[in-house]
Amino acid sequence: MAAKKKSSNRKYGEAAGKSVKSAVHREKKGTLKSGKGGKGGTVKSRKQAIAIGLSEARKKGAKVPKKK
Repeated sequence: MAAKKKSSNRKYGEAAGKSVKSAVHREKKGTLKSGKGGKGGTVKSRKQAIAIGLSEARKKGAKVPKKK
C-alpha cells in the first residue's frame, strides 16, 4: 500500500494552536481574565480558555474558521 500523503487543508493554522496553548496555560496559572479592561473575572473553564485563545488568534490574523 502507498503511504498516505499529508493533507494541507487544515482547519486551524499553527499560530492559532500556539495562541490556544498559551491561553490554556494562562488559565491553569490563574492569570487569564475574560472581558476588556480587566473588568472580567478569572476564567475557570477550559472551554472558555480555548475560545479566548481562538479569539486572540483571529485578531492576530491567524488561520481560524469564522464563527457560526
